[in-house]
Amino acid sequence: MLSDSPHATPRLKRLAVRTAAVVCAIAVGFGLAGCGSSTAGTVTLDFFQFKSEAADQFKSMVADFEKQNPTIKVNINNSANAQTDLRTRFVKNRVPDVITFNGDISFGNFAASGVFYDFTDEPIVDTLNPGMVQIAKNLVQTTDSSKKRLYGLPFAGNASGYIYNKALFRKVGLDPENPPTTWSEFTDMLNTFKDAGINPLQGSVADAWTTQAPLASLAGTLVPESKYTELKQGKTTFQELWKTSVEKESELFTYSTATPASPTSRHAELRPRQGRDHPARHLRHPADPADQPRYTNLGFRPRSPATDDASEQILTAGDDVMLTIGANTKHPKEAMKLVEFLMQKDQLDAYADAQSAITPLKDTYFGNDALETVRPFFEENRLADFCDHYIPSSINIGGYLQTMVTSGNTDRFLNQMQTEWDKVQARTFE
Repeated sequence: MLSDSPHATPRLKRLAVRTAAVVCAIAVGFGLAGCGSSTAGTVTLDFFQFKSEAADQFKSMVADFEKQNPTIKVNINNSANAQTDLRTRFVKNRVPDVITFNGDISFGNFAASGVFYDFTDEPIVDTLNPGMVQIAKNLVQTTDSSKKRLYGLPFAGNASGYIYNKALFRKVGLDPENPPTTWSEFTDMLNTFKDAGINPLQGSVADAWTTQAPLASLAGTLVPESKYTELKQGKTTFQELWKTSVEKESELFTYSTATPASPTSRHAELRPRQGRDHPARHLRHPADPADQPRYTNLGFRPRSPATDDASEQILTAGDDVMLTIGANTKHPKEAMKLVEFLMQKDQLDAYADAQSAITPLKDTYFGNDALETVRPFFEENRLADFCDHYIPSSINIGGYLQTMVTSGNTDRFLNQMQTEWDKVQARTFE
């Protein structure tokens, strides 16, 4: 909220007062007038934007914002290497005023360092989906639960799922409107396709990162988020944490065509392979099924059930875009004004439509009709973050998984992960 709003937090008011005092001192030194008014002159905001495929969408939204706020100009800095660029700016004390960033472990590390504004007590949080808010809090890289606060607002979400061929379901006598809801039903379905001479799954391993999606989907149900805190505390191991999930992923890939074709983008990999040997399902990354409307005979569902109890199933979903403010911005009122504008329902819905994304509001809007099948999970807050969001980028999880699914050696993968994790922890101080 704006600092002069009755809903503004004390922290934001103090920040605005301190900033105003500094600006007044400078104004006196240079003989400037109008200090103390946010409308005196033009304020320019530095907006760091990481999502290249959404650059035009943010440009359009910012243009609308500037029309409504003629005394605020916004410089959008689109970054091709957001993690490195943002870290460099932090080191040089050039923290942007407003920031978008992926909701992953890098965001969590930055948040824990105190460079982002704390939105925990802002009224806007009451309008957001509690599951998406909790995912954002859990990302903060600390073992102290009291410090897992909301250092950014979830702006757009995604969900892990698979696309399936309804015609092939009917061909083998399966109901495409009622796909499997338990692990046993899922593997029985795969065997049905296999027995009919149809490749059950397409799961390319040419790009290592594609192997991370099935693990994330399985672990989302099988591994509580709190276990990753225990892992950092040395109270558990990868053998205990991921053994069941990894074994099930290994089993899934025994049904896969393991095609070597490499997708050119996260949208392309969800397009069905043409020809008679069209696989029944895809094991690809949970990217948005933006191209699905062109394929009316396809369905979309959450990824393979992880257990034989359908009520235990949790949807693996992520805060694909986090929106936040630099903790010590010189323009707190204007920065918050831009954030509030971007978080309006009309803006969120427009972004979701453009990017086939999921809005963070309690009244969740899905930017692609195909995603409606996961609505119950969002409404019931049965959400879990992608497990690789808790893994440092220095650990080559995709490469290790790539070897695991082709060799079937799950113990080697788990031991590799433990060895690399221990190295990171040895040089990390909270």
